[in-house]
Amino acid sequence: MNYSREVEHMCPLTKGCNHGPAPIPEEGKWVKAYEITDISGLTHGVGWCAPQQGTCKLTLNIKNGIIEEALVETIGCSGMTHSAAMAGEILPGKTILEALNTDLVCDAINVAMRELFLQIVYGRSQTAFSDDGLPIGAGLEDLGKGLRSMTGTIFSTKAKGVRYLELTEGYILKLALDANNEVIGYQFVRLGKMLEDIRHGKDPKEAFEKNIGTYGRFDEAVKYIDPREE
Repeated sequence: MNYSREVEHMCPLTKGCNHGPAPIPEEGKWVKAYEITDISGLTHGVGWCAPQQGTCKLTLNIKNGIIEEALVETIGCSGMTHSAAMAGEILPGKTILEALNTDLVCDAINVAMRELFLQIVYGRSQTAFSDDGLPIGAGLEDLGKGLRSMTGTIFSTKAKGVRYLELTEGYILKLALDANNEVIGYQFVRLGKMLEDIRHGKDPKEAFEKNIGTYGRFDEAVKYIDPREE
């Protein structure tokens, strides 16, 4: 190791207190993290691309510094979905430091990895205070029944008002309006569950009708509209 002339001529002083890193909460334990292998937990990171035309939510389940499970959810960019497929193959089995320096192709996924890394090495994980963390596969719980990402798509204009297109419950079929033309509820179809029923052999029409539901004061409406056509 090379030292500058100024440092070479300094007299050595003994270092005082050295208590190591502050402990962080990890899966129900307080851990002093010295190495990447000291890091465990399930957490999420959200990223965006340079032109800000798409976003990614990345969920990783990390055990002893190794990514054991990855859930990549993207929206807003067609190219990003294919990058997500690549990232899903790349990430498991890597250390979180390797993953931080891996080309995940898409800016948004890279940014999500960066944000996730910062959270977990500071002890800000979803499982910080959960004994032994969560089992591998827990990331799928974010998707719910039908294993489909939760999405919200709402379009509105000053001239024509709001249109709910998709919410947590599913794809919006009808908006319920009161006498003042205000939205008071909606009818939806659970796409994930509907497609699951069709895959298991149920007639598509029957599967569609079985998975229709309503929210709010749908039955009290004086008028119903199709948000995509009206």
